Amino acid sequence: MKVSPRWIRPASVVAVAVLLSMIARTPIAFSQAAHIRWDIVHFTSFSPPTFEAGGFASAHANDTTTITLTGSGTFVAPAGGGGTSSAATGGGMWETFDASGVSTGTGMYQVTGLVRWEEAPGSSGSGTIDNIAPIANARAGLAVLRIEYSDGEHGVLTVSCALAGTPDSVFEGITASKGFVDYWNRVAPLPNIDGNRTNFHVVH
Repeated sequence: MKVSPRWIRPASVVAVAVLLSMIARTPIAFSQAAHIRWDIVHFTSFSPPTFEAGGFASAHANDTTTITLTGSGTFVAPAGGGGTSSAATGGGMWETFDASGVSTGTGMYQVTGLVRWEEAPGSSGSGTIDNIAPIANARAGLAVLRIEYSDGEHGVLTVSCALAGTPDSVFEGITASKGFVDYWNRVAPLPNIDGNRTNFHVVH
């Protein structure tokens, strides 16, 4: 039986429109994926400001007990910003302390995934020497990472970086959870003293 062309055209038009819509969206989504390196950094000099990988940062729990972490790694944030991802690497050392400063545990931790990444405004200050990557690749922002500790506990590591021009609402340093304890009160960096500083870089 011959089918009338008037019944074919509408369906064909709809199919083509859907196909074109999918093609149009695909490059945009993939082009916005962010490949980011994160570091807890070590300042070797403050005149001029000079930093590299290998630093430490701390945070306090509600009872003033403390966790101190080292670390670095990478992650791929989904297109469009935010979102979870298993494309994350890295880790470092952890150590916990009681309220009097006595060590209560130590070991390694490993990143198991990205919970969220949000880039913030800001850039490295003039004259800063970046020994991790080209200084033009430095970024301010907030990354939330799932981590697993060597003693079997799980938690979340929040890495926050504020650069020149970043709003004051963005803190510099880290917070972390370990098991049921949330080390929510970051230790702020002090002028001309190493420690409690972070950085992000776009990885090309």
